[in-house]
Amino acid sequence: MHRFFRLLARPVTYTRWLHLLIPMAFVAIWLFIDMDHIWAVGLLVVPIGLIPAVRLEEGVQAQLLLTPRERGRPDASIAVAPSATWRDRWRTVLWLEARLALSAVTVAGTVWLPSLSVDLVVRGSGGAPLVFGWLAPWLPSQAWLIPLALVPLVAMLLCLVLAGDLVTLLARKLLGPSATERLTALEERTELLLERNRIAREIHDSIGHALTVAVVQAGAARAAGDPAFTDRALAAIEETGRAALEDLERVLLVLRETSLPASQRPTLLEADRLIESARGSGAEVDAEFSGPLELIPGPVSREGYRILQEALTNVLRHSGPVPVRIRMAVLGKRLEMDVTNPLTGAAPGGKGGSGLRGMRERAALLGGEAETGAHEGEWRVRVRLPLDTLI
Repeated sequence: MHRFFRLLARPVTYTRWLHLLIPMAFVAIWLFIDMDHIWAVGLLVVPIGLIPAVRLEEGVQAQLLLTPRERGRPDASIAVAPSATWRDRWRTVLWLEARLALSAVTVAGTVWLPSLSVDLVVRGSGGAPLVFGWLAPWLPSQAWLIPLALVPLVAMLLCLVLAGDLVTLLARKLLGPSATERLTALEERTELLLERNRIAREIHDSIGHALTVAVVQAGAARAAGDPAFTDRALAAIEETGRAALEDLERVLLVLRETSLPASQRPTLLEADRLIESARGSGAEVDAEFSGPLELIPGPVSREGYRILQEALTNVLRHSGPVPVRIRMAVLGKRLEMDVTNPLTGAAPGGKGGSGLRGMRERAALLGGEAETGAHEGEWRVRVRLPLDTLI
């Protein structure tokens, strides 16, 4: 009983009731046209349900009144989309027929059950039934009929709850997303998760690189005690910080759901900016590029830039201003990149570092591979990326 009253206290119980009453407005209009053939309404909804936009309208209405908590959610159990196939259209027709039938039952219960309660009270008070006059011979005019008037009211409320639950169940079955729509929603969610992962890597690579350069430059300037070197260090910190702010703004544009062309993100054609930043931090960078870098596909060039940025960041963070050798070449249908530096202490993060993991993830997304680790007394980042991969 407690659960029953809790169901009655839900706002959605009454929005579902409203949803069931709406079709009766359509039926009422039909009654003005042809009262003798009310059954024709069931035939009329068939061509209406075959209109693709009707599924969209019914889905919006059902989400709003039947499942308001799911409104706008990508995993909503009721689809909000036009019919894409004939299967969707016939499911919409079946839904409209079921909704009409449930609406008729609900309206009948809402009208006749309270009327029966009134007749029980009138009959128990000694009068004649006002609506169900044919019950007069079966109902003695006695006071004990008055408490029985509560029974039809409770039955009406029970029907109200059950009809709302039933119409919601039917809506989920008949207006729910098709297999194609579920697959599309899954793909969109996967793309969203990948985009969030990419944004996290963008922030880590760009801001991490800038902070590493700033820390190394500031430490070197303090230790050097040379005003000229300090000026150069401050200039390098300023330039690196400005570039990091630009990268951060690009990432924030994505977070604000602003469409950002991929062409605006840095590519390997801007690798000189990274190299000069590393040189400004005191590192001796020997860079050698071969092959037409301008012909590298955009996705590969953008991810290659971030991999190079993270590799240089790791050098500065873990080894300081040491000699760095960069070899990058376009060989046939692949891009090869090697970044090596002398080992001055512990390996930079092993396999658990987020930066090293990020490099491997970027390479894997492109169908390539990234190897990191000690090699012949040096720390080496070796990357192989196919140039015919689209992401």
